[in-house]
Amino acid sequence: NTEEVIPVTGSFTFATYDKDSYYLAKYDGNDRFINVPATYEQITPEEASALMVNEPDCVILDVLTEEEFAQGHIKGAVLIPDYEIEAKAESVIEDKDKLILVYCRSGRRSKLASEKLIGLGYTNVKEFGGIIDWKYEIVTDDLL
Repeated sequence: NTEEVIPVTGSFTFATYDKDSYYLAKYDGNDRFINVPATYEQITPEEASALMVNEPDCVILDVLTEEEFAQGHIKGAVLIPDYEIEAKAESVIEDKDKLILVYCRSGRRSKLASEKLIGLGYTNVKEFGGIIDWKYEIVTDDLL
């Protein structure tokens, strides 16, 4: 048995799971790994609205069902139902450091989806609850 050593340059981040917690293992490019607890940030709808204006490249992630999405969603939102996060997130959101703003109908599924995103290695996830608390524009097209 021989081990192959592959030289690594630059820095990168990957997610690990230990019992009940996710961690981000960050390699800093200087032969060091730094383990930090990985979590998403919970913000208010008002804070999310401001981020949508100030960070126009962010991903607004709707984790509703297709039927709920068609009934009303935030303009510009990307739909990935919460039960499809593990299967679809990496093909839809390739940049794991991109700001992702997550919502659902009431806030329960968006929290679960945010945890799943962290588990997949996403590093900038902010959850802002449900569309029922959204005081801003909602569109009702069914274009997916």
